[in-house]
Amino acid sequence: MQIAKSMKLNTIYVVAVVLNLLFVIIEVVIGLYGNSMGLISDAGHNLGDVFSLLLAMIALKLTAANNSKRRFTYGYRKGSILISLLNAIILLVAVGIIIIESIEKIPHPESVNSSFVIWTAAAGIVINGATALVLAKQHKHDINTRGAFLHMLADTLVSAGVVISGIIINYTGWYIIDPLTGIIIAVIVLISTWGLLSESLRMSVDAVPESIDTDSIVQKMQAVDGVGNVHHIHIWGISTNEVALTAHVVINDITSYHDIIHNIKEMLCQEGIHHSTLEIETEDYECDSKVCG
Repeated sequence: MQIAKSMKLNTIYVVAVVLNLLFVIIEVVIGLYGNSMGLISDAGHNLGDVFSLLLAMIALKLTAANNSKRRFTYGYRKGSILISLLNAIILLVAVGIIIIESIEKIPHPESVNSSFVIWTAAAGIVINGATALVLAKQHKHDINTRGAFLHMLADTLVSAGVVISGIIINYTGWYIIDPLTGIIIAVIVLISTWGLLSESLRMSVDAVPESIDTDSIVQKMQAVDGVGNVHHIHIWGISTNEVALTAHVVINDITSYHDIIHNIKEMLCQEGIHHSTLEIETEDYECDSKVCG
């Protein structure tokens, strides 16, 4: 089932990459011909999204591959987290470039072919909207897919903004609207990227994923019949869609530890934690911090 989902998502990525790369080329050509900073800026952002989709494809393969090695006992799953961090950094660089170029044009705005801007951006609404739509059902459990979805959704809104700016220029001749649109695009990209960057940074240093509430997990573990206490708990992401946990569990009856472990692991799976290592202790011997670290 997991392999089938990965193949389906990989196909979605391939189609999305092809469509968006073609659109980037069209935007650059028309943006240069029509002298539109808004279109060129949007093309730069869309090119960043193409790289984002390519990186997400690589991350998907790293996560799905059964490539456990002697020196990489988790395989290359962690690479998917590093890729999400790289993806966020690339987008921030794109934001900086868009802002600089747009600010330079504000004092001396140049004439823009509004018809080219309107029709090209309208095509962007269709392409970006379609990509966001196919990613919508896949983005909930993976940060890379969620990042791609958010960027495509933001692109759809940005393209709508470019259409509006083209209409305003057409009826008013206010060419300054074009570089201002470029700045607005940059702000939208920054907002949509910030969450991805912060979560990627946290996951890269083995912080608890945002989807996991540690206090709630501890309470639910302690609520399992036969559990006296839970301590030395660690939760981290081993990939962008897999979470691991280690913990020491104090139980009341050592003869029931098989059932207790089964019940805890079943509960953890329901909470999205499928890799768990539990060390069982009794009340007579509870490992202290000096021994266990």
